[in-house]
Amino acid sequence: MRKQRKIPERMCLGCKERRPKRDLIRVVRSPDREVELDPTGKKSGRGAYVCTSPRCLEKARKSKALERALEVTIEQEVWDELSVNLETSSKERDK
Repeated sequence: MRKQRKIPERMCLGCKERRPKRDLIRVVRSPDREVELDPTGKKSGRGAYVCTSPRCLEKARKSKALERALEVTIEQEVWDELSVNLETSSKERDK
């Protein structure tokens, strides 16, 4: 009898729901304090998770949950880039 493997879960900063790590997209603050999406989940740096829904990213933005989690102020250009990258990344995952 095989042992059941535990599936790692993370909480989305927008909707506050716990989901399997694979269903979420990681946003990472690199050691040089740049914020970007991490579709592989393996980049070094401090990470936070958001659902693939653009609404969750917007909620995390309004509540400043993402900024608190990453311990950095996120500029408007980075938010715009994150939303565009999130849309393309979620489309790729749906294929």
